[in-house]
Amino acid sequence: MKKLLPVVALLAGTLLSGCAGAATPPATTRPRMSVEESCKFLTTDTFVPKGSDKEKATQIGQHYQEVADKVAPEVSEPIQKMADIMKQVGASPTGRQTSEQLTQLRQQMDQIGVHCK
Repeated sequence: MKKLLPVVALLAGTLLSGCAGAATPPATTRPRMSVEESCKFLTTDTFVPKGSDKEKATQIGQHYQEVADKVAPEVSEPIQKMADIMKQVGASPTGRQTSEQLTQLRQQMDQIGVHCK
């Protein structure tokens, strides 16, 4: 769980900042990382969005999609769900998550934690 702490902190900060975004098409030709490599990548990912809530939302959604496209399927599935949730948030007038969306995002982070212990 200690290894997951940085990714949880990054994701939690992202969630609390009220960000969302759009997705890019999946990169089906690139090989995916192993679960171990994926977890290591997530703990070292230092992505930081910039701009207004709407701009940050777009950047974060795109980042989640890019990450989902390259990590192991076990980790990719919850990240993809997070990207989908963030697309909904990005389409909102404020670019901020509802309490229900925050709950859904936390559930997906918990799923990542199942694989990245």
